Amino acid sequence: MSHRRAVVVMTVATLLWATAGVFARQVQGAQGFEITFWRSVLALLSMLLLLRWWRGPGFFGRIPWREPVLWLSGLCWTTMFTAFMMALSFTTVANVLVLSALGPVFTALVNRFVLGNPLPRRTWFAIAMAGVGIFYIYAAQLTLGHDRKLIGSLIALLVPVGASAQWILMQREQQRVRRLVQQRLASELPLGQGGVTGLVPGSMGGETPVPDGTPQPRSEPPPAIRDMVPAPLIGAALSALICLPFSVPFQATLPDMGWLALLGMVQLAIPCSMAVVASRVLHAPELSLLALLEIIFGILLTWWGAGEIPGPNVAIGGALVIVALALNEILGWRQTE
Repeated sequence: MSHRRAVVVMTVATLLWATAGVFARQVQGAQGFEITFWRSVLALLSMLLLLRWWRGPGFFGRIPWREPVLWLSGLCWTTMFTAFMMALSFTTVANVLVLSALGPVFTALVNRFVLGNPLPRRTWFAIAMAGVGIFYIYAAQLTLGHDRKLIGSLIALLVPVGASAQWILMQREQQRVRRLVQQRLASELPLGQGGVTGLVPGSMGGETPVPDGTPQPRSEPPPAIRDMVPAPLIGAALSALICLPFSVPFQATLPDMGWLALLGMVQLAIPCSMAVVASRVLHAPELSLLALLEIIFGILLTWWGAGEIPGPNVAIGGALVIVALALNEILGWRQTE
């Protein structure tokens, strides 16, 4: 895939993600937990069909179910899937979208205070600017006494927490693979060049003698990268299981099921698959910047499709958050070029 096409694919994915609010607002009978349950179930079925088409027959048996990191990643997806839809039941779409975009802020804070990694000044500035925007949103809600909106906002904060944990898991996985590759390369270097033996790799994977007659041990394959693509399957399944006891008796009508099917397939399963494909071409700053389009698309679509107009506090505070995150990614991208 070309870079330009990857940008288009990721932009379309953010547009599809942004339909969550307008689809959810069309559901009349189901509420809260039931909406989340059906969205997760239908997303799970859609992902199974997509993976079956993408990876062929027998893909389910090839999933590394015994890998703990896969289940940890699945729990992160569970948190994001469940918290996002539950938050929409309490507060406005604009509130949820703005707060959900704070994943990079949470990740930066974890990097600094938990992992001990220093942060550049641009990131501290972005955190402060985003904090001002969030405080402005919260202060207005506190003044107006919107208890229900505050509850929804607190639930929405679980989305960036889950996203931050997911990002850290992926970073640790990449570090693990790099470390194993370096160790294996070092062990294969000849003596005098930092290696531990004077052997050369065998072409057939067996023992190959070097000129002095010393046998060469079999070359091991490169370290395996754990397959994390099925993690959203676990996330959707666990989300459905969590919400099921609170969803019965079901209240969804037949028209509701149509909108819920759109939530599960069009809003969640398809754009997640598109983002996975685009992430193989785009750099992390590009992905972060394009993901911010979800806030803009989501607010506009819900305004147009559900008549939900964001208040001035959300518009101003949300603008500060978007500008802060965008500037941080742009400046960081320029520094690495």
